[in-house]
Amino acid sequence: MQGPAIHVENLSLSLGASLILKNMSFSIAAGALHCFAGPNGGGKTSTARCLLGQMPHTGKIRFDNSSPQITAYVPQLIEMERTLPLTIDNFLTLITQDKPAFMSTKKTAKLLIDSALEITGLTSKRKYMIGSLSGGERQRLLFAQALIPTPTFLVLDEPMTSLDEGGSQLFESLIMQMHASGTTVLWINHDLEQVQRLAQTVTIIDKIVVAHGPVNSTLTPAMQRGVFTKHIEEAA
Repeated sequence: MQGPAIHVENLSLSLGASLILKNMSFSIAAGALHCFAGPNGGGKTSTARCLLGQMPHTGKIRFDNSSPQITAYVPQLIEMERTLPLTIDNFLTLITQDKPAFMSTKKTAKLLIDSALEITGLTSKRKYMIGSLSGGERQRLLFAQALIPTPTFLVLDEPMTSLDEGGSQLFESLIMQMHASGTTVLWINHDLEQVQRLAQTVTIIDKIVVAHGPVNSTLTPAMQRGVFTKHIEEAA
């Protein structure tokens, strides 16, 4: 399946008296691996949430689809209640079928869960309570749920923050596999080396579109110094 092309025109967002995003326009090609980069607080996550339909905004957002759109989202690590009586199997069953998780899992749902767990390296821990998982294991679980069903549009919000080297390598491999299959991948990423190594295109966001285009010609040393160093100095 081919992921959607995305066209954004004059996107603006205000929360109360605070201007979050101003007159942003850009396009993402169908099936692209595209990154949002920029300083902390610049509006990367807010932009992604507008694309997901989760934030009120003005302007136009258009998705051009050649296949039915299936959207998935992997957030930054979220806290889970340690005493919640749910296993990994229970958690994934809840999002794949209508009947209660304590009842038997449908065959079709089980196949989807088995595949997602194998891909994310969680098969051996499927009976673990989600409250007992480490930060990296919870992040793998969030990625597993995003694979059910296989998305055509995948949004990643700095998903590697809590991962060790092995987990990061696994996530890189999964992201590249999704991209190779035709999924449009939108990746919020603060690791500029990773952006330069893996992404095709990038939008640099600091309340406005500072720059947009192919990674090699957009994320230049001068751009990195001008946008990112300024905020490091301000923070100091």
